[in-house]
Order: sequence, then structure tokens, then C-alpha cells
Amino acid sequence: MRFHKLVGSTLAATLLLAGCGSGDAAGDSAGENALPGAAEFLSSPCPEPAVKPASGGQLLYWSMWTADEPQGKVLQKALQCFQNKTGVKVEVQWLGRKAYTQNLVPALNTGNVPDLFDQDVSKVGAAIMTPGGTQGLDDVFGMKIGEGDKTVKDVLSPTSYDFPQNKDREGHSFLVPYEIQSSAWWYDKAKIGAIAQPKTVDDLVGLFDKAKADGKAAVSQDGDIPFYNMYYFTQLAERYVGAGGLAKAAQDPTGRAWTDVPGFREAAAQTARISKYFIDGWDAAKFPQIQQRWADGDARFLYVGTWAPSETREYLDKQGAGTKIDYGSFQFPMPPGAAHDTVEQMSIGFAVPKKAKNADAAKAFIAYFLNKGNLAGIPAVADNLVPRPDLAVPDDLKPVKTVMDDQKKEHVLQYDGIDAIAGGKWQTDVFDPADTALLKGQLTPEAFVAQLAQKSAAFWKNQH
Repeated sequence: MRFHKLVGSTLAATLLLAGCGSGDAAGDSAGENALPGAAEFLSSPCPEPAVKPASGGQLLYWSMWTADEPQGKVLQKALQCFQNKTGVKVEVQWLGRKAYTQNLVPALNTGNVPDLFDQDVSKVGAAIMTPGGTQGLDDVFGMKIGEGDKTVKDVLSPTSYDFPQNKDREGHSFLVPYEIQSSAWWYDKAKIGAIAQPKTVDDLVGLFDKAKADGKAAVSQDGDIPFYNMYYFTQLAERYVGAGGLAKAAQDPTGRAWTDVPGFREAAAQTARISKYFIDGWDAAKFPQIQQRWADGDARFLYVGTWAPSETREYLDKQGAGTKIDYGSFQFPMPPGAAHDTVEQMSIGFAVPKKAKNADAAKAFIAYFLNKGNLAGIPAVADNLVPRPDLAVPDDLKPVKTVMDDQKKEHVLQYDGIDAIAGGKWQTDVFDPADTALLKGQLTPEAFVAQLAQKSAAFWKNQH
């Protein structure tokens, strides 16, 4: 499921695993869109842990998932197995996506922190690591996972954890990934056939024109989610300035990079072309209404992350009409004059607070979860990608994964990490207002980069 999804109400249900078996979730994965192997995984035997915490004791985990989400079901099974195999008493609070800001950040100045939490690397970096709230986890990468002599480092793809945004002030990795995500243009092959990768933005716009000619909206866009609105400009801009280019511009104290680098204005111009094809009401609806309209066939294309099949499949199952989607996807084409063939990736994983009372238990569970007997649940149950190259790739995500694995591509952290700058405030204060106005046609491309330059300079002046 989409790790960013804003749950309507924060769920704070606490689960003491002493009396909760893992078989409960196996029975509710039926339906027209049930994933093969989901029930089989949830009823599979527990792998043996290679690392058992010396202290035994307990483990308090604050989860970014809710207990009824696919990832929550996978984690429940692994936590139950860990408790059974190690004797560690596990307590979980299923807090949802905002746990890191609503629960963890306020707790950092107290002694009441969890031993383990999870979130995407940018959010952990912005809200928890930057104020010194995380422990370095370099030692975890050397831990065995219960598959012979294999360690965490042995089984993880280096691109999933070894990048600058996953380093603390001392240069230590603060997050160990268990899921990776990217993004793509999604469509239903059953309705329009397979689409070859568009080579230019003109080709992409041609697909939109064809949709309109067929009496359909071209692009579904949930405009009430700011980071969904970020996709278009950032994807295009990255192809002009490459990895690190957006982050560098965002941190320019003068703001002049936005107007001095021609690629930013051109990326804005191409973004403005695309936003003209957004479905009616895109900026007035509440998520997930517009995404659901795409699943219902009201629009031909949807640009979101690799959680799209999982989320829309779940929605269609709940509708109970027997509707299925034959998921196809392709990447953003290169805009005119761009030279960086980029692909975005986001790592979601575990982190340990600096004040954790049971860090050894937390680290032991991290290593345990990366055992293939546990991690295989992410593709099998949650229909998402994992940072272990030797595990299954869901059929719907194979085209995206092929691009992510292409060594000729320039890998970029999602949004180039600009959502983590200044604890996320740069995005909310500077970027989001300008981006929304650009998408709505209220700012020209020239006015957009000019506003970014002006507001960014003012922002950094006020930070001192």
C-alpha cells in the first residue's frame, strides 16, 4: 500500500502479541483481485532467527502501518514469529503514516520513545535524524539474517541504503530498508492495449489527446495531496539537472538557481502542458476519489507510485463488482534538451531512536525481518517491491523494477529529497504554493521559477 497515504483518523491500537496468532489475516485475502500466494505466506512456518537479543526482555514498535493493511499483516506475522522464537515480548502501536510527526517527534524530548519505528528515509531524515533523534545502524548491516552466513548487507541492493540522504552527522546509516518504491504512469492494458514507452513529451501528450478523442479524461490527479502534485515538475526537472540538482537549488540561500538554470523553466513549461489534461475536479476532490475514478475507468492515466496496483485492486475488491485491471506502466519521457536519464527510488525501512531502551531487540528484529521467509510477504501480500534482488517481483511491477535495475539509469531519491529539506518546511512554505499555482494555470512557467527564487531566498533569510 502507498506509504504516504493519509489515514482519515490516526489509529493508535496497541497490539500485545502474546495472544495474537498470525493466522487471522490469512483468511481475508479473498476476492476477485486476491494475490496468489498471500494466504499461503500468512500461514507459512516461522524462519529461525540468527540473532537473539542478549537482554531478551521486550520490544516496543511504533508502526507507520495500520494492522489491517497488507504490510501490517506481514509485520504482524513476523513480529509474532520473532516473539515466539526469541522470547522477546513484543508490543506494537499501529499509528499510521503521521506517527513520526504526531507521536515520535513530540516524544523525542521525553523518555517515552519506541525501540523501533519505520517510515520513508526522507521523512526520518527530516523529522528524526536531523535533530539527533536516531542511532546509527551500521552494525545491523553486519548481522546474520538466518540464512546461513548471509548478512543484512549481503542481501540488500546497495542503491536501497547506500546514498547520502541515509547518513547521519557522523556518516552512519540511520535506516535499514525493507521496501522500495518508485513511480510510473499507469493504465489498463485491457482497455487500450500495451503502450510503448513514449520517447518525448509530445508523444505523452499525444496519448492524452487520444484519450480525449475517445471521450475520456486523460489524467487522474488527486490534487489535495501536495506530494502527488510534486511529481510532474520534479520528475521533469531531474532530467535536466540530475541527481542532487533539485536539492542544491532548494538550498541555495540566494534563490537564484531557480532562474539561472534554464532547465527549471523548461521543466515548468512541460509540466504546464501536462496539467491541462487533468480530470475535471482534480483540485477540489478528497483523496482517494480521483484515484478511484481512474480505477473505475473515468480517466485513462494515473501517475503515482508503485503502490497503485495494490491500492486500486483493494478498492475494486471492496466494490464487489468483479472488476479487474490489467496494469500497464511506463516512465516519464525525456523532455526536450534534457540529458539525465533518471529513475527515482524511495526506501522505506526501520530506524531506532537514540533513546531506545531495547535497541538490541530492535536491531535483532530488523535483521530477522530481512530473512526471505519474512520479507517475501511484501511482494506476496502487499504487492510491493523489496530491496532484496533475489525475491519475487509482482507481475504488475516488473516493468518499473526493470527500469530501477537498469545500471545505465541515473538513480535519484524521490523528489531529489527536497521534501526533507529544513525538516520539510521548505517544501510546504516555498515549493507547494508555487507548484499548485503552476498546475492550476495561475502561474506561468516564468512566474513559477521567479516565485521559487523569491520565496526561497526569503525562506533561508528567515532561518538564520
